[in-house]
Amino acid sequence: MGLMMKNVKMLALAATTLAAMSAPVAAEQYYGFANVSVNYLDWSEGTVDRSTAEGGQKADFVYLEVEGGAGYDWGDVYGFIDFENPTKGDWGYDAGEDAAEAFRIAAKGTVAVNIGESNWNYYGQLYSIADSSGFYEQNIVLGVSYDINTDFGLWVKPFLGAHYVHNNFIGAGFNGGMAGWVLGYNFKLGGQDFMITNWNEIEFARADEYRGFCAADTCGGPGDAGWVETNGDSTGLNGAVALWWNATSKFTLGLQYRYADNKLGTPGYQNAAIFSAKYNF
Repeated sequence: MGLMMKNVKMLALAATTLAAMSAPVAAEQYYGFANVSVNYLDWSEGTVDRSTAEGGQKADFVYLEVEGGAGYDWGDVYGFIDFENPTKGDWGYDAGEDAAEAFRIAAKGTVAVNIGESNWNYYGQLYSIADSSGFYEQNIVLGVSYDINTDFGLWVKPFLGAHYVHNNFIGAGFNGGMAGWVLGYNFKLGGQDFMITNWNEIEFARADEYRGFCAADTCGGPGDAGWVETNGDSTGLNGAVALWWNATSKFTLGLQYRYADNKLGTPGYQNAAIFSAKYNF
């Protein structure tokens, strides 16, 4: 119970920090948004079959999300906090039990600070997840990003940075680098407002400790007898592409294709469909 409370407090601290960063302190605000949503993630049958006991058997789940972001004359911020399986889980949950019964909290925050008058930014990203078994992981990316905006509704924000991980099983340390992007495209169809979004993260040069673990005393690392892969290769892929229908100014429906490779505790490709309904403030 103590570890779970500590994890929840750290996630709450991350969310609070993000909110503080988004407060307009003597800054001109260009845009801002906030919403709450209910979502259902449906893993493909192949993904469930490929997921491993070591990384956690994949199971479909419902999650509630609070999301927001804002842009200022000095840069922009974005963040969310997810409550996965919000009605399930208990203190001291055994990770070997049915994954559909695990309660998880995940939070992410990003900040991009303008570098002079250019489109380049100093970039920082923080992602944390904790579950009711006591598992905890925090990912920090520090680097640079670049803003690309067009006149026809497309915007792209690629980034590159050093990647650091703190995991309660393996400890904390440098975990190579991460490159990726977020993008969006706004358009109209049949008089209705739609948007396509995509977020994509590519991890590279990952530490052996993060790729898996040795289950035998004679195992020295990847390739040796007794090595068990949980995240697979030295590279990993993580992301989602989504189609959003802004039915009204307050209500949005979305269909997302979620994908990952050598990530999320599974040494292989994973994919899912996410059905979302948002209320926009």
